[in-house]
Order: sequence, then C-alpha cells, then structure tokens
Amino acid sequence: MQYESQVIAQPGSLAIEQNRVLRNTYLMLALTMVPTIIGAFVGLSTNFSFMAQYPIMAPLLMFAVMMGMLFGVSALRNSVWGIAMLLGFTFVAGWFLGPILQVALNLKNGAQLVGMAAGGTGLIFFGLATLATVTKKDFSFMGKFLFIGLVLLVIASLANIFFAIPALSLTLSAIAVLIFSAYILFDISRIIHGGETNYVMATMALYLDIYNIFVNLLSLLMAFSGERD
Repeated sequence: MQYESQVIAQPGSLAIEQNRVLRNTYLMLALTMVPTIIGAFVGLSTNFSFMAQYPIMAPLLMFAVMMGMLFGVSALRNSVWGIAMLLGFTFVAGWFLGPILQVALNLKNGAQLVGMAAGGTGLIFFGLATLATVTKKDFSFMGKFLFIGLVLLVIASLANIFFAIPALSLTLSAIAVLIFSAYILFDISRIIHGGETNYVMATMALYLDIYNIFVNLLSLLMAFSGERD
C-alpha cells in the first residue's frame, strides 16, 4: 500500500517541479528584459562605425562574443553566477541591437516599426506559449528538424556576410522568424514535459527565441514598410 501511494505521488511531484521550473523561467525571462532595454539604450548612443569599416569581421566578432557568453551561462547554470552571466549576456545582446535600432530610428516611421516588431514578437510568444501550455502537446518531435534548420540558417547567414545579397537577407529573416517561433513551442514543451529542469538554461533558450524573432521581424518591417526621407 505504501509503495502504491509513492507511485501515485510521483506524477504529482513531477508536475509540481515542472510548474516551478516554468514559473521561475517566466520570472527570469521578464527580468532579462531590464538589462536588454538598458543595453539597447547604450547601443543607441554607441558609435558602431567600425562595422562599416569591417563589414565582415565585425559581425563575426559580435557572434563570437555572444557564443562565448552563452557557453559561460551553460557552464555556470547551476550557480548564482549563472544568473549573473545570463543577465550580463542579455545586456550585451541589448547593446548589440544598437546598429539595427539606429538604422530603424533614422527612418521617418522608425519608432513605429520598432514598436510593431516588439508587439509582434510579444503576440507570437504569448500565443505560442499559451498553445504549448494549454494543450500540453509534446513538441519534442520537432527537435531534430529545427536543429537542422537552425544549422543551415546559421551557415547561410554567415555566407551572406560575404555575399551581402539583399533578397537572401530578407528570405533568411523570414525563415528565422518561422524557425524561432517553432522553437518557442519546442522549448516550452521541453519544460512542461521535464526535458529541461534548469530554469537558467530554459530562460536562455526562450530569450534567444524572442531576441531572434524581434531582430528578424524588425528587419522585414524595415525592408517592406520603412519610410525613408
């Protein structure tokens, strides 16, 4: 009888743990927006002229910095330093928004486009997060397809740094929005079904989804709706 009660209690305990991870992830995700916004304001006042001087090396250097910090978050994920590293990463990520925000805000309707990109990103996240949470459907089957798509996207994006083909850039932005939207379903599903039990790593995954959707959505809006003087 005691054994049966333990077996029955286990699923309930697991559900409580998963809900705790999801709750902590959402709280941490909200907190990461603070250093991101601060970093973005710093980025707006930063002179990124070196990017024009080194159009290939500058993006590669920024990519390398972000990857290095991501590895740092992963290595420290089980300590308070993991949280500090995550917040530091989001500040740097916000600062790296400087170039695209500077270009956007130089457009006549730039502020509106930034607001639309932020609003659209929010709608995508909350819509897909609600879908994954309410349906509790297991989207883990998407993992391999999304990973392959992400690898191809990164390779194509790095190649386009050298070729700088505008049409390809827009195509990659549209594909990126789709891939990272699907990753929201995948990442939240992993938390709900116990595939991710560390809320620092869960937060980092969802933050990257949101960040990449915003950047690529803003790029598309600037290309198709930007009003230049």
